Amino acid sequence: MLLTIVSFVGFTALVLGISYYLTRKNDTTSQEGYFLAGRGLTGWVIAASLLLTNLSTEQMVGLNGQGYMFNMSGMGYEVGASLALIIVAFFFLPRYLKKGYATIPDFIGERYDATTKQIVNFLFLAGYVLILLPTVLYSGAIGMGGIFDIMGTFNIDYMTSIIIVVVAIGILGVIYSLAGGLRIMAVADTLNGIGLIIGGLMIPIFALFYVGGGDLLGGLNTIIDAHPEKFNAIGKAGDPVPFLTMFTGMFLVNLFYWGCNQTIIQRALAAKNLKEGQKGLLFAAIFKLFGPLYLIIPGIVAFHIFQDNPLQHGDMAYPMLVNKVLPFYLKGFFAAVLFGAILSSFNAALNSTSALFMLNIYKPYVKPDATDKQVVIAGKVVAIILAVFSMCVAPLIAKAPSGLFNYLQMVNGFYNVPIFTLIIFGMLNKTAPAWSAKITLFFFIIVYGLTQIPFAGKEMLPLLGWMSSIHFLHVMAILFVIAIAFMYLSGKFAPAQNTYDDAKDLHVVDTTPWNKAVVTSVAIVLCVFAVYVIFSKFGIAA
Repeated sequence: MLLTIVSFVGFTALVLGISYYLTRKNDTTSQEGYFLAGRGLTGWVIAASLLLTNLSTEQMVGLNGQGYMFNMSGMGYEVGASLALIIVAFFFLPRYLKKGYATIPDFIGERYDATTKQIVNFLFLAGYVLILLPTVLYSGAIGMGGIFDIMGTFNIDYMTSIIIVVVAIGILGVIYSLAGGLRIMAVADTLNGIGLIIGGLMIPIFALFYVGGGDLLGGLNTIIDAHPEKFNAIGKAGDPVPFLTMFTGMFLVNLFYWGCNQTIIQRALAAKNLKEGQKGLLFAAIFKLFGPLYLIIPGIVAFHIFQDNPLQHGDMAYPMLVNKVLPFYLKGFFAAVLFGAILSSFNAALNSTSALFMLNIYKPYVKPDATDKQVVIAGKVVAIILAVFSMCVAPLIAKAPSGLFNYLQMVNGFYNVPIFTLIIFGMLNKTAPAWSAKITLFFFIIVYGLTQIPFAGKEMLPLLGWMSSIHFLHVMAILFVIAIAFMYLSGKFAPAQNTYDDAKDLHVVDTTPWNKAVVTSVAIVLCVFAVYVIFSKFGIAA
């Protein structure tokens, strides 16, 4: 245990030290320097930062928990992300960079009006503060607590261990975040990304060696022969992620997550130019194809290893597997890179939430004459307050029957697809008025909530009762179509007086596209198809 702790602390300190050294001379006192890294990020840095921001313990713990409890159908979130990133690279990012947007609500305000912008800004803030930040801390506590066996080491119960680790991660995360803004996070993400790729792939390899008694292929064959139904990428209707959702709500969720989610797209908004931004998005798309290897398969192997002594919580499968198969001399290193992923997601959410509050509320309404330095200082104070609040909320997250990751996706539905609807339609249509956008938001949120929250008498409303009985991702798609139709008709019969001009380039950065983007995208699409063909055979056979 001592060696594990020493190597963990050593690697974590090394990454932070190198990141601080490399960025110590960069501007972190201006708004653009702190929140957008001075718009100077390159493709590889953007790709690494995107992956690390995305790949936190809600992925490692949550998706492997689905693999443990169900099958490989959850890989739709990962593999589907590759297709979404292509669309973001060609459709969303050029439009954002032409206008030099710092936050997604900036587009909403310019396309619709200031009130709609503030409603969307509030939805983002509420989603990040009440859902994203606490979930990152909670899932991080599960992962780190399992690797270090906090419960056994200190002889404490499950909830106490969660609280201890949540507070520790929260405090370290704040220190890390305040050190230098987005740039130091992006550089640290690049370093941690190398470690996480190595560490993430180590787990299934060591796990299969464990099952096969030293024979990697023998272990794989054992798992496939014993549990062929687990390698079903198509899934069944009762699974958390049925295959058909790939073409309905999951497609919309992925497009929102990679193209409209402030925490994620902020990395691409900080690109040096469009060429580097597209490189970063497409490099990330390539790496997402390998996601099932370390985000689903370890959970399936854990199911085999622990089948005689089932785990109390499905979401404990991944940390328990790491503790079981990883040699003691590697545990500290893996814990450090996993901790880096946790910090990356937590700090990204803190930085983005702070940016949304400071740039869209504090600066324009609270203190319009605030200097850049005052905005950054106040933003750091807001980040500390948010972190403390998240530490209080995180332990209260209830265990969902379909696992942590699916729970996260379901509750995110209250704001992700509604906001995406406004953004995608606002880009494609220039006549829908601002009032139709407001009605769309409230309609979407209320009806979606009625389908997901149990209440008496729901069966008396046939349509609502039917929508409550189908998968929440299908519900999102149905409401999306209804909302799009409403906004189209609104624009046709009561068009907006002032139309949005998306063609004008403000030349904030160079918007020349990457000349290899098309070829790279075609190759990615073919790989996505191949991955599903391979695993669909298992699905049909099982």
